[in-house]
Amino acid sequence: MPGIIFEPSISQKFEDTAFRKIMKKAGHRNQKRSLVRPVARCGLCAFCIVAAVLPVVARQGAHEAKDKIGWVPREILERPVRLRNGIGIVHEKVTTSSPQAQAFYDQGLAYLNSFVWIEAARSFNQSLRLDPSLAMAYVGLSDAYIGLQDVPAARAAFEKAQALAGKVTAEERALITIRARQFDYLEDSGNLQKYFAYRQAISDALAATPTDPWLWILRGFADEGTPYAHGQGGKVDTIAFYETALALSAHNFAAHHYLAHTLENLGRTKEALEQSEAYCRLAPAIPHAHHMVGHELMRLGRTDDAIQEFLKAEKLEDAYYRAENIPARYDWHHAHNLFLLAMCYESLGQMKAAEPVFREAFSLPAYTDLADFNRGAWPEFLLDRGRAQEAFDAAQSLVNSQWTMGRFAGHTLAGRALLAMGRPEDAKNELTMAEEEMEKLPTSVIATLPNVGDLRASMLLQEKRWDEGNALMHQIEEKIVAVPGPDAWIDALFQLESIAETARHYNDWDLAKSTALRMVQHDPGYAGGYYMLGLVVEHEGNVAAARQQFATAEKLWSSADPDLPELARIQKTLAGQR
Repeated sequence: MPGIIFEPSISQKFEDTAFRKIMKKAGHRNQKRSLVRPVARCGLCAFCIVAAVLPVVARQGAHEAKDKIGWVPREILERPVRLRNGIGIVHEKVTTSSPQAQAFYDQGLAYLNSFVWIEAARSFNQSLRLDPSLAMAYVGLSDAYIGLQDVPAARAAFEKAQALAGKVTAEERALITIRARQFDYLEDSGNLQKYFAYRQAISDALAATPTDPWLWILRGFADEGTPYAHGQGGKVDTIAFYETALALSAHNFAAHHYLAHTLENLGRTKEALEQSEAYCRLAPAIPHAHHMVGHELMRLGRTDDAIQEFLKAEKLEDAYYRAENIPARYDWHHAHNLFLLAMCYESLGQMKAAEPVFREAFSLPAYTDLADFNRGAWPEFLLDRGRAQEAFDAAQSLVNSQWTMGRFAGHTLAGRALLAMGRPEDAKNELTMAEEEMEKLPTSVIATLPNVGDLRASMLLQEKRWDEGNALMHQIEEKIVAVPGPDAWIDALFQLESIAETARHYNDWDLAKSTALRMVQHDPGYAGGYYMLGLVVEHEGNVAAARQQFATAEKLWSSADPDLPELARIQKTLAGQR
């Protein structure tokens, strides 16, 4: 599960002439680009991984930190590995006399560009066993360790690369310089001069070698405005960089991968699907490649097809864990994939399929604040199914979390469960504790949490303070639907449904109606929106309109569990009218 992505809040104009010349020299035809670049503001998006609020290693004891890199035992990261097929082809010539060391280095790069941190580290370590002086393998290790949220370990690996820099080519020294500037920025990320120095190092390398597609990919990373960037937070400016990489290297799976992330951030889902499918064709053995295709299919309303892609990713992961004897708990991607799979089942009304998948994902450990926050999807599901006591019990795992965001989510969900159980005073205590946890978070993170305030708003509705409660709920809804990306999109659907059900429970039918309409607008293919709208217009006495909405919901729930309570309610109503 993911971490924090970074979006720009400060714009800085700079002269773009040099880049236009480089783009032209590289053969890129579209020279028109914005002169405004992102710098740094942290934003938050459900299920994205780039960085945590605090590095994992900061919470480890000295002995534990020695035995682990991030959250993964060092022994696993240093196990021998074989060369594999189907992971995407990468070749970056490095200084080594060993063809095998070169091959394992290339394999490490391939895994890096699919966020498979464990196998990337194993591959780089394997290349170093074959050639201990391979400087670029240490650079690769530092990148893998950043992916594992262990900056001190990444810095230590990089210092070994620096010690060997005198033995490499000018092109490799340029990459080492880029990584040095990235570390400077990473350790002082509020310093804009460090950001500009990092970006300038990439520009200098591009000026010397404008036909290197990997430098163009790095330039795309730099435009995300964070030292942790790895292609997930791209906006409109990054498109040209990844397209240039593809113009120079037509089968570059990494460029397809990062372009897909960029396009989905911009809401250009059909184009993102094309890029994800290209990525998957070039790297069919990578679970994340299938997951990316599932991303886009889910967002396009092709939920059954999305499920098949998420299942392919799960099958590949399970086979890998068995073959390599690596527990699933060390793979960040596993829980992430399971949560989206479960949400797809839920959206089709297949609760019996969704529940065990949610439960399994919830059972896996979280290694970042946001990953723990996202574990709230399981108690949220239980609340949606009217199982308040179970939701309260599940929320206790979050209440007792080591992570601030996890505790915040836990108290919020526990409070909502207590309200559902008719215990408003206890819910108020949970609200107080949730707000105490929220005060510990950076202001920038609080501002981007889409559902901050939903417990308070629910309590206002419970107290029949409609104007205040509705105003706050409308604000929350606006934030929920504004978060970009497919992950946030499906999460927003169920958050809207929760608001609508809360409003209906407290007889706030105006809010229930407006939220149901927003649900239908958000996803016209989701039966739950029409079901909720049917309940609202039925309450208003509009029998014909209710029948129409229920009929639409029944059709869309054609593959739902036969005993789904909502479906039974619809069929009972329609049968009585026929």
